[in-house]
Amino acid sequence: MKIDAHQHFWSPARGDYGWMENDAAVALRRPFLPADFAPHRAAFNIDRTVLIQAAPTVLETEYLLGLADATTFVGKVVGWIDFENRDDLRHLERLGRHGKFSGVRPMIQDLPDPEWMHRPDVQWAFAALVDLDLTFDALGFPLHLEPFLRLFERYPDLRTVVDHGMKPNIRDGAFDVWGHGIAKIAHETPAFCKLSGLVTEAKPGWIPDMLSTYVSHIMSCFGPERVMWGSDWPVLELNGTYAEWHDAAHTLVALQHHSQVFGKTAATFYRISF
Repeated sequence: MKIDAHQHFWSPARGDYGWMENDAAVALRRPFLPADFAPHRAAFNIDRTVLIQAAPTVLETEYLLGLADATTFVGKVVGWIDFENRDDLRHLERLGRHGKFSGVRPMIQDLPDPEWMHRPDVQWAFAALVDLDLTFDALGFPLHLEPFLRLFERYPDLRTVVDHGMKPNIRDGAFDVWGHGIAKIAHETPAFCKLSGLVTEAKPGWIPDMLSTYVSHIMSCFGPERVMWGSDWPVLELNGTYAEWHDAAHTLVALQHHSQVFGKTAATFYRISF
């Protein structure tokens, strides 16, 4: 079975997608809903997806779970709670009882403090994720690699996946700092990694060869059993198409690893059954 381990739905009229006010996101400032995804699902035989939050509100998480309830192909939802408000434990416990709720993703890449995840007042949330056996999607940039490494070492039982390979700066050909940091996470923690979001970090007009060094590094460091493919649709449309990224990933991942990277790893991590 084939799983797209990272995609979004949203309706901007809901009013909680502040990042869409950025001029660079103007092309995304419209509804993207299950009917819009249907052509990609049909063209590439996507059996299940993991629906990821895109707004820092519990209300959006509930909206996504409503879409998931009405959409058979959504296998799991990764939502959001306020780590800075301990009262949100009640939301985490409540959401955790929903069959399609997997865990949460704080939007750490947008926060000014790269050490935010080590603040004493947010540790309750990481501990609660462990206690409730929920997942944590780690969203950040290369500057977050070292802080995330320490976090994953602090919570070795946290079911963690690194989103978008921690966004290497492919556009400028930067590799060494990112490559060292992502390797340390792979070798020193049990974290998984998403092969997603790379085209957004590449130059316009990218070709698969421009991504090959980064894909190969992720694959060699984590191994196919800890790597899962995701489209990051519709964000990827800022710098490519679903078909372009899908086909590039198929070319860059060795054929013998396709079933693992394009399905089995995500099914294992997110506990998606068919």
